[in-house]
Amino acid sequence: MRISIGSDHRGVNLKSKIDEFLAAEGHEVSNLGTDSTESCDYPDIAIAVAKAVAGGEAERGILVCGTGIGMAITANKVPGIRAAICNDEVTAEMCRRHNDVNVLCLSGDMVGERNIDQLLRIWLETEFEGGRHARRLEKIAQLEQNRGECV
Repeated sequence: MRISIGSDHRGVNLKSKIDEFLAAEGHEVSNLGTDSTESCDYPDIAIAVAKAVAGGEAERGILVCGTGIGMAITANKVPGIRAAICNDEVTAEMCRRHNDVNVLCLSGDMVGERNIDQLLRIWLETEFEGGRHARRLEKIAQLEQNRGECV
């Protein structure tokens, strides 16, 4: 799978662990974030990854900052992106199964030294259920097309 990944300065350590895991699993990884702990602006990185996913350059994206919150807010501004913060295996599974989340946002501060290989594996391998969930995602897509106006 083609995956774009990015982090700000607070997520750089976790991002390097994720890079190693993805490479070991045979994924093609494009690093669009910083590799430094020097302060930088997370919106620049979130937009780059979100645009890569929305534009088809990557099938999925992974973003890491201190909390994951800023990355998720920013990525979700790009039409076609469904970004969610996941810090455990249950939310990683459910966001894929019910929401077809295409950008995973992680907290470098909360995940820290924890091994997240299983969380990543679940998020990468869980299929979208479709059905009633597809109908709901279509409503979200309509909101994006109508710039937030309900139809």
